[in-house]
Amino acid sequence: MSQHRYADRLDDIQPFRVMGLLARANELAAAGHDVVHMEVGEPDFPTPEPIVRAGMAALRDGLTKYTPAQGVPALRDTIANFYRTDYGLDIDPARIIVTAGGSGALLLASALLINSGEGLLMADPGYPCNRHFLRAFEGEGQLVPVTPNDLYQLSGQLVRDAWRENTRGVLVASPANPTGAILSEQALGDIAAEVESRNGFLVVDEIYHGLCYSPDKITSALSVDDGAFIVNSFSKYFGMTGWRLGWLVIPEDAALEVEKLAQNLFICPSSIAQHAALAAFTPAAREIMDGQREQFKARRDFLVPALREIGFGVPVTPEGAFYVYAQIPAGCDDAEKFCRRLLEEKYVAVTPGTDFGSYLARDHVRFSYAQELSLLEKAVERIGAAVREWGAR
Repeated sequence: MSQHRYADRLDDIQPFRVMGLLARANELAAAGHDVVHMEVGEPDFPTPEPIVRAGMAALRDGLTKYTPAQGVPALRDTIANFYRTDYGLDIDPARIIVTAGGSGALLLASALLINSGEGLLMADPGYPCNRHFLRAFEGEGQLVPVTPNDLYQLSGQLVRDAWRENTRGVLVASPANPTGAILSEQALGDIAAEVESRNGFLVVDEIYHGLCYSPDKITSALSVDDGAFIVNSFSKYFGMTGWRLGWLVIPEDAALEVEKLAQNLFICPSSIAQHAALAAFTPAAREIMDGQREQFKARRDFLVPALREIGFGVPVTPEGAFYVYAQIPAGCDDAEKFCRRLLEEKYVAVTPGTDFGSYLARDHVRFSYAQELSLLEKAVERIGAAVREWGAR
């Protein structure tokens, strides 16, 4: 059988290493091993019951037809009200595009903003799909190394220093994956000012906003730049990962172009998921989700000092999401070898830093604490034993 030649861009799009680890972890679990999953960024809590009931009602009522490409009007209105009540922002529902997950929002933004050969500045380490979306449209993710001294985030100065002739704008995430780092209102304003001075675009991933452990420190980028593109999702705080629903806030002048893209790329988001999501903003659902956030905070407050005690470097306490990005203790293997060995010998699955960029990536791993506290305690015992056996003596 002849070997087909596929698009050259595929050479630049790397697979998620974490998915291979997840598959192997599931194989080990199926073979009877007690595996602790700390690799995948998925809340362990079920979708809140009010959302599930609304989804069931949508099925029962036959709400299974195509919807407008931008999303059902009721959900767009509800999201606009969410910005009003939670952020004090008046956002026209016409600027809100409901999408097939946060990934759908990132895909639309990439298709809208990037010409062949152009790129967006983004932090290294950072969520890898961001740069891969750009590559799919013949653009590039222009990675800027960030360190604990930068609080693992871009700044106005870093944007100024890294801007290239072919830079189209900046993509930041707050809170960020894998570091859990947030951007203050001042930092967002500095970045926005740099981007605006170059007539560029600012794209901000806010999918972990509901999972910030110092709510007074978090602000939407729309507070400092009404023209920013905002990516959000029902996957993390709202607990709807498999429902595949998110949204994109756009400037008013982009509405017709984004609608055109959405029609062609997706037809529309899931009708059932959209009607279910209407219940995500009810007081009953919000009470459940806020309670889950407090449990995530308790897990973080256990895991960060426990990892430090073992010997992992965690110089900046994550302020959001449910991840700890940590430097491997001295004497242990590089990230990928460490993760494979930790899974095969200690049955704990974590993600190598090489999934998130290249800057010092082989020295780091990401721990997800989207597991109940008793499992995290078990994992810490095993990780500690591994470090004592494999690390510097």
